[in-house]
Amino acid sequence: MHFSKLATAAFAAASLMIGAAQAADTTVLRAADTHPDGYPTVEAVKYFGELLKERTDGRYSVEVFHSSQLGEEADTVEQVRAGVIDINRTSLGPWNNLIPETTIPSLPYIFRSVEHARKVMNGPIGDEILAAFEPYGVVGLAFYDGGARSFYNTKKPIQSMADLKGMKFRVMQSDIFVDMVAALGATATPMPYGEVYSGLETGVIDGAENNFPSFDTAKHAEVAKYFSLDEHLIVPEVLVMAKTTWDKLSPEDQAIVKQAAKDSVAKQYELWDAQVAKSRKVVEGEGVKISEPDKQAFIDAMKPVYDKWVQDPKLKDMVARIQATK
Repeated sequence: MHFSKLATAAFAAASLMIGAAQAADTTVLRAADTHPDGYPTVEAVKYFGELLKERTDGRYSVEVFHSSQLGEEADTVEQVRAGVIDINRTSLGPWNNLIPETTIPSLPYIFRSVEHARKVMNGPIGDEILAAFEPYGVVGLAFYDGGARSFYNTKKPIQSMADLKGMKFRVMQSDIFVDMVAALGATATPMPYGEVYSGLETGVIDGAENNFPSFDTAKHAEVAKYFSLDEHLIVPEVLVMAKTTWDKLSPEDQAIVKQAAKDSVAKQYELWDAQVAKSRKVVEGEGVKISEPDKQAFIDAMKPVYDKWVQDPKLKDMVARIQATK
């Protein structure tokens, strides 16, 4: 009896030591996201981490720092390039001034619909854009859906381009978006995402542009009561890894990381679609008036933006291939 008790205690101690050793053997990768906990992109990165942990037998796991804990997107882009953080989920916008290929999916009205965007970004064109990240210190892993972005404001419904005249809209820190707003006759104010609420509240800006989930979860619907479904941008989100982190992985683990990232995409789509429907309901319940302007005039106004940003023959070819994707 005495011996079996000793044996049990020894076994328990050995199990604890093995557990501790396994925990010590886990490399925790730090991931950044500006959105709040529970947001579709945050949950998709967590899911990517679960897949990674499972497929590497616990050797790697991911800790997601949501709600801009590690900084706004422009800051985290610098941090992931420097290898300070391992994984980053951002919109493509903050990469536009750095990586020419990322400007193409960020062009206004390049995609006919969310479905068209998903098909392009999950295919060979998407892979080509992901490959373009590597010379800039990061490895492109996968694209998530950032939904369709539309204008919202504190002043009035926007039914046509004439209604935009003279209004000030916050945009992401990307020159393409500044040019897009100017082409529509309004003024663009680049500003970090975290400052938009107070900007709307104090009248520093008249409006901003984003998708329903961001409009809802950032509480912008509390201060901006007019949402115009012009859907000028369907900008994908991108998941990247620091090249310094990537280079430490074995080729087998690199393949696992890439596959886990790709496999997290369907999960993100499912969460995204549910969140869009839910957020639209929430903002309508808060008294937000949703209008649907005729998009054709908006589309026609984009010619100077394309003329400026798509001069390189390789990029022109990419635009043509995206437009030809059925």
